[in-house]
Amino acid sequence: MDRRELLRSTVVGVGAGAATAVLPAASASAASGPAGPGRGPLRAHILMYPGVEEADFIALVEVFGLARSLGADITTTLVTGDTPGPLTAAYGTTVDVPGRWSPRDANLIVVPGGGYRRADQPGVAYEIQRGHLPRLLAAAPRRGLTLAGVCTGTMLLSAAGLIAGRPCITHHAAVEDLRAQGGVITEARVVDDGDLVTAGGITSGFDLALWLVERYAGAAIAVRAEKVLEYERRGTVWRR
Repeated sequence: MDRRELLRSTVVGVGAGAATAVLPAASASAASGPAGPGRGPLRAHILMYPGVEEADFIALVEVFGLARSLGADITTTLVTGDTPGPLTAAYGTTVDVPGRWSPRDANLIVVPGGGYRRADQPGVAYEIQRGHLPRLLAAAPRRGLTLAGVCTGTMLLSAAGLIAGRPCITHHAAVEDLRAQGGVITEARVVDDGDLVTAGGITSGFDLALWLVERYAGAAIAVRAEKVLEYERRGTVWRR
């Protein structure tokens, strides 16, 4: 697998100081029932918003896209809770988000993090204060849907009331806030509590994505993806 071919298929153009990334919208509806190893297809929606951390969502796009090229039945769609179109990520990358919020069409929704400390700037803290995304997430859970958080994306899930009393993890800078909100802090890069999967800070997104590939498509494809990426997962996934 030529990694450059994958990059060319997901990155459309580069402007002055900012890249524009486009993913096609998913056309298939979610499979019913719980997902597990060998139980595809995986219909992954990545929830995007202004101020989202580039590495948090790009790791997911990279790993899921690569796994698809290696034979996994995975479709990845960038979605927004607002009007589809371009938004600006944390470090100035312009991202065209084509998909509307449609949790019934996904069996995995991943929430990336970004910008947690300042509510006066785009990012997680602003979205928590605004309240729109937490309300959407709070209404999303159903049988057969897994919710996942990368880095401070877990704090958006917490603001939606989906974390309290459950094993979870987030970026180290937000751990005490998550604990205060009722999260059962579990010291692992990836914490899998069934229909809730969370990961630590930023680069943990690669570990999360590879674990989800293993969970949905099997270890063989996950290992092959690791080899292409030249990335080795760190630590042990915590799971019940």
